[in-house]
Amino acid sequence: MAMLLEGKKVTANLKERLTADVEALKARGIVPTLAIVRVGEKEDAIAYERGATKRCESVGVEVRSVLLSEEATHDEMMATVESLNKDKNVHGVLILRPLPKHMDEAKIVAALAPEKDIDGITDISMVGTYANKITGFDPCTPEACMEILEFFGIETTGKNAVVVGRSLVVGKPAAMMLLKRNATVTVCHTKTQNLPEICKRADILVVCAGKAKAVGADCVSPGQTVIDVGINVDDEGKLCGDVDFEAVEPIVGAITPVPGGVGTVTTSVLVKHVVEAAKRQNP
Repeated sequence: MAMLLEGKKVTANLKERLTADVEALKARGIVPTLAIVRVGEKEDAIAYERGATKRCESVGVEVRSVLLSEEATHDEMMATVESLNKDKNVHGVLILRPLPKHMDEAKIVAALAPEKDIDGITDISMVGTYANKITGFDPCTPEACMEILEFFGIETTGKNAVVVGRSLVVGKPAAMMLLKRNATVTVCHTKTQNLPEICKRADILVVCAGKAKAVGADCVSPGQTVIDVGINVDDEGKLCGDVDFEAVEPIVGAITPVPGGVGTVTTSVLVKHVVEAAKRQNP
């Protein structure tokens, strides 16, 4: 039976650290504050905002909700972002996406100040991830993967890591973060030949393929650590990952569950970025 890499254990550890950091900032008169910008009333956006707000408040981070109507113009959205950029009492900004089609999302994202880009969506944040420099922040989901590896003491130095997926949101930044941690990294994708053989050779297997149960028993080997980033709904209407958990878990050494794994940690990383942004802006 594989060791379960449960996100709640990582989150509890992060909460303890962040609460102490927030208390230290407040002792200096600094209240870490996140502004969440939401356009319209989409249920998934509201649910994400609710979850992020709850996680922030649990460690003492304040949240400012900025709601625009679905009919808000592109210029109104740009003005909102510019206003939050200039507000010294706001340390991080989360723009809930996708935005309505009549807004130019690329321009709006580009307008966000990198030092407040706690979701790691601007080009400057991406440059920081790829160049290993502190400019903006890493994307939250791949950083959550790294938090899990670190918390459970899974060594990366000198290890073979395989990332299945090459998106800018998870796959590519995850590969860069593993390289930073001295792993030897292979990135696989839909055109990769002999995927099972490549995956079997990995010490650490990060799966962010975007397809339910894309990785099965034929892709894993004993002793591996498997990080499943996927979140899907299977034919029975149940949540599942990109890994076939039932088939893989009896073989590998450690694995994240879905739900209860990477997704659980991602929101905590978002809060961590808000606190870090407050520190950077108030050295």
